[in-house]
Amino acid sequence: MKIWKNTPKDSILVALSLAQFGVTLALAITWNTNSLPARAAGGALLTVMMTYNIIVISHLFTHVPWFVSNRLNAVMSLVNSVNIGQSVQAYQLTHVRNHHRFNNDRQGPDGTTRDTSSTYRKGKNGQHQPLMAYALGGAVDSVVGRAKDVASTTRLWSVGRGEERLLSLASHREGRRARELRQIQADRAAHCLSLVVFATLSWQWTVMCYLPAFFAALTLVNVQNYYRHYGANPEDRAADSVSHYSRVYNFLTFNDGYHQEHHLNPGSHWSQMPAVSSRHQDRLGAQPRVVSPVPAIVGFLYRSRPLLHQAGTAGTPDPHRDTPTAI
Repeated sequence: MKIWKNTPKDSILVALSLAQFGVTLALAITWNTNSLPARAAGGALLTVMMTYNIIVISHLFTHVPWFVSNRLNAVMSLVNSVNIGQSVQAYQLTHVRNHHRFNNDRQGPDGTTRDTSSTYRKGKNGQHQPLMAYALGGAVDSVVGRAKDVASTTRLWSVGRGEERLLSLASHREGRRARELRQIQADRAAHCLSLVVFATLSWQWTVMCYLPAFFAALTLVNVQNYYRHYGANPEDRAADSVSHYSRVYNFLTFNDGYHQEHHLNPGSHWSQMPAVSSRHQDRLGAQPRVVSPVPAIVGFLYRSRPLLHQAGTAGTPDPHRDTPTAI
């Protein structure tokens, strides 16, 4: 019987997901007996695991699920919803069906962007929003959203009528739509019940470690997304995002650095990204685009980054005046 939808290599991602789940429980269990340095190290580890899962593991899963079996995929969605503190199915809808449809677009005549995660959404004069406002503001919005998820216990965590964004992104095919909305409900239930378990094991760990680590991870993920698009040309489908081709980084992150290629072929499996790059070599080389020498999460280090998004926006301010050089 075939288990893997694409390749057994995805078993590594499954193992990392299960390992994170186990380590998180261990951190909660041992909090009260750990020394202060061990607690600090545990908090840093939790932040890194959450950040990595959102950027790499769950991101890959939302585009190309790992298993042939829908039930196994549903189980992995539950596990990683606990790991990242939010519904993976909801992440799939907002990321794949919104971000990858509108590709970090600029504000339109209505003064907003169609991509709700666009770095231009709250920017001015055709520029990206300043980094810290985007990263921290986005994290606050996410925390508020997750708090609302937790508060939806009265309807058993189902998607409410007022959640127009999710409802609009869910499939219009009746059977598939029902499955997606049920999965969001199950993901939320798993996350909320995990919070109960964490608080039972150690409410101090939950308040002083888990919640700060969650907020820090959301902030870092926003920094990553910011520099995946900062300076790119949103009007050019072959230059609307930023790639990073370090072999070490791409080995450790399952080819996450091939972001422009990912935008061109978001349904391609992570193992195919180098082939996608080769296939689009002529197109990618036909116009200026931003290729970063550093990973996006430390993109602020690339000070000489081309600002292709400023083309045709003469008179606009230099975004570096509003963007901090450090985080």
